[in-house]
Amino acid sequence: MAGSSGARTPQRLLLLLLGLIHVASSIFVVRNNSTEASCIMANFSAAFFMNYSTESGLGNATFDLPQNALVLNSSSCGKENASNPSLVIGFGEGHTLTMNFTRTAKSYQVQLLSFTFNLSDGHFFPNASTSSKEMSVESKTDIQADIDKKYRCISSNQITMNNVTVTLSDVTIQAYLSNNNFSKEETRCRQDTPTPKPGPTTHPTAAPLPTPTRPPTPEAPSVSKYNVSGPNGTCLLANMGLQLNITYERKDNTSVRRIFNINPNKTAAHGSCTPQVAVLELNTENSTLIFRFGMNATTSKFFLQGILLNTTLPDAKQPSFEASNDSLKELQATVGNSYKCNAEENVKVTDSFSVNIFRVWVQAFKVEGDKFGSVEECLLDENNMLIPIAVGGALAGLVLIVLIAYLIGRKRSHAGYQTI
Repeated sequence: MAGSSGARTPQRLLLLLLGLIHVASSIFVVRNNSTEASCIMANFSAAFFMNYSTESGLGNATFDLPQNALVLNSSSCGKENASNPSLVIGFGEGHTLTMNFTRTAKSYQVQLLSFTFNLSDGHFFPNASTSSKEMSVESKTDIQADIDKKYRCISSNQITMNNVTVTLSDVTIQAYLSNNNFSKEETRCRQDTPTPKPGPTTHPTAAPLPTPTRPPTPEAPSVSKYNVSGPNGTCLLANMGLQLNITYERKDNTSVRRIFNINPNKTAAHGSCTPQVAVLELNTENSTLIFRFGMNATTSKFFLQGILLNTTLPDAKQPSFEASNDSLKELQATVGNSYKCNAEENVKVTDSFSVNIFRVWVQAFKVEGDKFGSVEECLLDENNMLIPIAVGGALAGLVLIVLIAYLIGRKRSHAGYQTI
């Protein structure tokens, strides 16, 4: 086939279940120049998180695929027995996100996702210091669908490529198009498919499964203060104690749930600030825990948007444990105010990982004088306050009823006597 050209139609939408402006979904189209027939269509949101070297040490870059990203002419519909279709999206000063497709008789897939970035672009990588400015990373993916069906995945799909993590959300992709548009039929991703519940055991002699090991829960973690600053000052203040709640399979095939406290004295904290994203990264001896706070410009609210954990579990069947979720909406308050909760909060990240947060007090973005703003109490604290108020009110009402009854009784007893 001849070379291809691209067309892009932006569509603003709210990220699933968030109601926030996170990253806009866009339609990218690759066409054959000679026939103008479309061979690839893709509609998705993409968020990038990566580490890079700066003049002052390790820095973090967090950004979304911008609205002005375009399909580049290097995209191709491929040539039979010679080359495969590819979608190349460009943005900024030389950054490209590429999807390379392959097919079999029954299915097609994004065999390789690659990201090339230019560290000289100060907008995305402020204060970068490296001799090699242009870098590339790549990874295989699980994006696969039947021929003549579109690939559909509402859930977030996180793809890690060395020091870069790309999170794809609300994805619709189809290659090898036959009618210049998305097919009505679709292949859903495994992330969208609920895990089937196990059926009843039918074998009469089958031994019962052992009860999962549940080690004792440690004491509440120590509360520590974290501060993240950027070029424009402090963008995140947080006081909180943290527990990691992880379920995994051990080498002996038994399931275990463990709870680990984050020890502030053995934790290195740093982060990064952008106008709409504040990142707190906590590094322990064998773990990296990242909190990503976002902002809804429409409602002027900040909230905990994403959590990522990388850790090592020596007794696990797969010692390297990773879990993430970039579609959260926790610890929410008005920008300029702070969020506070004395009650323990449990934030579910995945089915196998959650974070227990104790005595949290947090404020993101508009932080003045490195001090917390007006407090917005959590619902759990408000409910806890309602209980003693209700009990007190009931007791006061009971006392009042008894007092009234006593006065009525006393008045009637006086009415039976006459004054001499």
